[in-house]
Amino acid sequence: MDRYFIPNFFPTIKHSTRKHYGCTLKTHILPALGKVRLCDVGTLEIQPFVLAKMASGLGWESADHFRNLISKIFDTAKKWSYHSGPNPAAGVELPEKIPVREKHILELGQISGLLTMLEEPVRTMVQLALLTGLRIGEILALDWVSLDFSRGQIRITRGYYRGAMSSPKTKCSRRSVPLPEVLKPILLGLREKATSAEELVFHTRKGTPHNDSNLLHRYLKPAGAKLDMPWLNWRTLRRTHATLFQVAGGSLRDAQAQLGHSKMSTTLEIYTLPIPAQQRAAVEKLSVLMANDGRNDQNPEGLPLASQQIQ
Repeated sequence: MDRYFIPNFFPTIKHSTRKHYGCTLKTHILPALGKVRLCDVGTLEIQPFVLAKMASGLGWESADHFRNLISKIFDTAKKWSYHSGPNPAAGVELPEKIPVREKHILELGQISGLLTMLEEPVRTMVQLALLTGLRIGEILALDWVSLDFSRGQIRITRGYYRGAMSSPKTKCSRRSVPLPEVLKPILLGLREKATSAEELVFHTRKGTPHNDSNLLHRYLKPAGAKLDMPWLNWRTLRRTHATLFQVAGGSLRDAQAQLGHSKMSTTLEIYTLPIPAQQRAAVEKLSVLMANDGRNDQNPEGLPLASQQIQ
């Protein structure tokens, strides 16, 4: 690991991923398996390790991350001819995933209240996140070259994470999204104060990128606490966009492109939540269709909806 994997594989991955992998290796994997030869590590060495981590209080996602990283180690070792057998992590099983934290989105009535409580430039950053679905790291990395006012587009070509400016998270993350008309006057006002096209759209007094964690705890979390939304964070805004985008008529494919996801399943399963009011409206439309034998162009006077007939 120290001689080959870390010095040769780590430089090929994103800064954020490198930091995450390094912490996981140092804290969990190497203390348990670091002195064992690759050829002596089998599924029955990894399985109890992963289960023990869950028994210690770590969640399903952490256990899945351990399994995936160990799998990556063995795949890389085989690619570099340091391991010839099957990947032992492939046989590791995890218990059924039980959601621990409830996912939330902002309701339409909560958005205006939130924006009212926030100061600039955080208000515009939050509004941009809600209207475009951009990751906070993508927003922090925007410069004026990225904003095409004539075409009404925002080009995502990089991201900022924990002090490092790098290319987008995935290939699909390199994309263009519509520039909301409602934000054009605000952004044009900010551009008038800019000294160069390469200047960041949102920056500190020193001209450096904002820290997303500082913005979260100084502005977003306090506003959420006052509005009885302790769960509010940057991902909530992205999830809200994904859900309301489709309510507004955007297709799942369009939502995937808007969010920059490699897989449509990520957009559907992780970032899109059902809205009870929309479900009820769909049920009532179905009720009318059933009552009219499938004819949705008429609703005979006095004919109750199917739900009313059942009641």
